[in-house]
Amino acid sequence: MELPAWAWALTMIGLASVVVFDLVMAVRNPHKLSTKESATWAGVYVGAALLFGALILITEGPQFGGEFYAGYLTELALSVDNLFVFLLIIQSFKVPDALQSRVLLVGIVLSIILRGGFIAVGSVLIERFSWVFLIFGAILIWTAWGQLRDKGGHDEDMPQNGFMRFAESRLRVAPDYDGGKLSTRINGVKYVTPLLLAMLAIGSTDILFALDSIPAIFGLTQEPYLVFTATIFALMGLRQLYFLLAALLKSLKGLSLGLAAILGWIGVKLVLHGLHENQLPFINGGEHIDSIPEIPTALSLGVIAGVLTLVVVANAIILRREGKTWKELFAEAEAEQHVPATAGAEKL
Repeated sequence: MELPAWAWALTMIGLASVVVFDLVMAVRNPHKLSTKESATWAGVYVGAALLFGALILITEGPQFGGEFYAGYLTELALSVDNLFVFLLIIQSFKVPDALQSRVLLVGIVLSIILRGGFIAVGSVLIERFSWVFLIFGAILIWTAWGQLRDKGGHDEDMPQNGFMRFAESRLRVAPDYDGGKLSTRINGVKYVTPLLLAMLAIGSTDILFALDSIPAIFGLTQEPYLVFTATIFALMGLRQLYFLLAALLKSLKGLSLGLAAILGWIGVKLVLHGLHENQLPFINGGEHIDSIPEIPTALSLGVIAGVLTLVVVANAIILRREGKTWKELFAEAEAEQHVPATAGAEKL
């Protein structure tokens, strides 16, 4: 894609404006979003992504349009799976309803910053070294195998990473929240509040999320503009999507297995592409292997959309057999997700 500098600048300004707007709304009016409000805003963000993809399709052609949609669907699916980890962190720290939106937004902004950095580095690497595709492919295949090995399940008792263990051992943590403050004083002694630790926990896990998502998107398109926009669009509505889906993730069956299939597919695609563009001297004398087939983007888009559709249909069938409706499940999930505003940080 040959895009002028003004197109990049306009895109960056537009996406940054949306993120800033979301940040201002979360700070000015901190509250737990209702199902209706979450669904409305999530629909707006998804609709915006679909319209942006249509614009790419019209102006740049079906190849790049298909790459954007494939990348966006994959990143969105990975983001939904990551919401389960966000849910565990928020429940573990007993974040009050009014502060959950703020914690989520901090995590999402950090995700955007980290992914932006990884995209820049990844773009330079794949431009110069084709063997990076083999490494990215191996990462995705290993991740897919890990999902299958765990049978698509999630650990309800999420272990802390090394960064969080270090932070808790070095910081004096207050036993309770103090509104939206990150620090407070008790008997003249300064403490950090559990709110700060919750933000640090989500921020530190974002690094792990990027290790899966960035190789996945590069497996579908090597255009930096499409990689960046597809990733940001998938993250922009995550705060609203959390309140719509977070508690439902415990009832959602097969998402991780579906992601394993998608990541495995993209991993194989990356390995094949890396071999096709081979530069390694110990493989085929460092020459390209033209006999290695390339998986077309249209086929990948069909596989990704098909797997996600299968997950949704399977869950609809399971609900029907249990005599439940999506509306009833949303109501149950919303009730289970409630955290009293006076909740403390008992885990600490």
